[in-house]
Amino acid sequence: MEVKTPYPVDVIAQIEEKYPVTAKSFKAIQHENFELFSAKQLSYGPSNIAMGTMLETEEDKRLALTALIIRMNDKINRLINLVIRNNKNTLRDESVIDTVADLGIYAVIAQVVNDDSWGK
Repeated sequence: MEVKTPYPVDVIAQIEEKYPVTAKSFKAIQHENFELFSAKQLSYGPSNIAMGTMLETEEDKRLALTALIIRMNDKINRLINLVIRNNKNTLRDESVIDTVADLGIYAVIAQVVNDDSWGK
């Protein structure tokens, strides 16, 4: 996938110059999330996101995106329980950071599904 930027200036260079620590941290987190995604993808394969379809039709894609919305909603509710309700007594030992990472990964997966690149 070729990345096309709508920005008339090099926004990345500007951010890296103006906020070098933030930029470095952002990139490191993205790399860690890609490693996590890669490990899970090798375990699960693409069919869990594709919901058993080959993502050949718009309806298949819609089903996959709907499933991703449900997964993201579960993560949002997990965050509400951990952060807002301060409920640490849950069955699954998943931290706020783990939950946020999963939410971000699901968001990127949705973009990959949407641009017809999933499982290819």
